[in-house]
Amino acid sequence: MSREFIIPQKVITGKNAVESAEAIFKSSGTKAFIVTGPHVVQLECFKKITDMLKKLGISYAVFSGITGEPDDKMIDEGLKMFIAENCDFLIGIGGGSPLDSIKAIGALSVSGGRISDYMGKNITVTLPAMIAIPTTAGTGSEATKFTVITDSEKGIKMLLKGDNLIPNAAIIDPEFSASSPRSVTASTGLDALTHAVESYTSRLAQPLTDSAAISAVKRIFKYLPRAYKDGNDMETRSEMAIAAFEAGMAINNASVTIVHGMSRPIGALFHVPHGLSNAMLLEKCMRFAVSGAPERFAELAKAIGCADPADDTLTAANKFADALGKICSVCEVPTLKKYGINKQEFFEKIDKMAEDALESGSPGNTIRTVTKEDIKAIYRSLWD
Repeated sequence: MSREFIIPQKVITGKNAVESAEAIFKSSGTKAFIVTGPHVVQLECFKKITDMLKKLGISYAVFSGITGEPDDKMIDEGLKMFIAENCDFLIGIGGGSPLDSIKAIGALSVSGGRISDYMGKNITVTLPAMIAIPTTAGTGSEATKFTVITDSEKGIKMLLKGDNLIPNAAIIDPEFSASSPRSVTASTGLDALTHAVESYTSRLAQPLTDSAAISAVKRIFKYLPRAYKDGNDMETRSEMAIAAFEAGMAINNASVTIVHGMSRPIGALFHVPHGLSNAMLLEKCMRFAVSGAPERFAELAKAIGCADPADDTLTAANKFADALGKICSVCEVPTLKKYGINKQEFFEKIDKMAEDALESGSPGNTIRTVTKEDIKAIYRSLWD
C-alpha cells in the first residue's frame, strides 16, 4: 500500500541558518508579520532576524501577544493586526505556541470566521507563506500540518489540521535554543520524545516515519539529560534540535496517539504546559499500549540499549516503558500533586477529560484499542 510523506518545502539547519535563508525571506513576500512572545523579542536571535529583514529591504510588523499556549483570543488579536498592517507573509519565532499561531492566523486571514469553526475539519485553503523558526527543541511544529488552539469558552484544546498548515520553510539554528531555561529544555525535549514514541507505535506508522522516530528516540535518550544538565553544551542543543524536527516529521505523517489525546484536556483545564502534561502521562500511557504491539516497544528498547539480548519481547517492551519513567525522573517532571493541582477538582473533571480526549481522535491511533474507561483509569492512576 502506498503512503504519503509530507515535510516543509525548505529546511535549513545548523549554526547561522538564518544567514543562509536570504532567498527564502526574499521570495516569501514584501511585508512580514512576525509572531512571537514578549520574552523572545528581547533575545539576540530576534534581532538577528529583524536585522536580516532590514538588510533585504523587507518591512515587518511584530505581534508579541502570544503569552502562553495560544487561545482563540490571542489568534483574533493577531489576525486583526495582520490585516491592519497589510502583511503578506508570516514568520513564527519561539516555541510551539508562536509556530502554531502563525498557522491559525494564516488560515483565518484567508477563510475568515472563528478558529473554532475549523475544529474537526481539514483546512484546505492556500495560506500566505509561513516561515517557522523554533527557539526550543521539542514541539516539532515547524514540521507539522497541525495547530493546537484553546477554545477559551469551552475549555478545550482544538486540534486543527491540513496539509497547507505545514510551514513553507523551517529554519533551525540550535543556538536559538541556548537561552531556554532548564524547565523548558526538559518539557520540550520530552514533548519531542513523546512525538517519536507515539508515531512509532501509531496505527498510521510507515517505514519513513519509523526511521525518523527511531533516530529521534536514540538522540533524545542520549542528549536530553545532557542538555538538561548543561544548556550551554551546543552539541546537545544541535542534536536535540535535529531530534525535535525528526519527531515532528514522524507525527506529521503517523500522527499522535493516547498521550496527546489525554494531555490536551489537562492543559486546557489545569493550565499545565503541553510538553509537561505529556511527560506526566508518558510512562503510564505507553505501558498501557505495550500489549497492543510489544514487538514495537521491544525494538525501541533495543535501539536505546536498555534491553538485554536474552530478554523476551514483552520483558524488553516493559523495560522501554521503565526507561521512559527514568528519563522523566532525570528531567524532574513533577507529579500532578507537586505541580499544585487539587486532587478533588481533578477527579471531578475526569469524565469530561476522558470524553474530550476520545473526541480529539488521537487515542484512536493507539496500537491498542482505547476505551473511555481505560482513559479514566489512567487519569486516576496519575495520583498513585
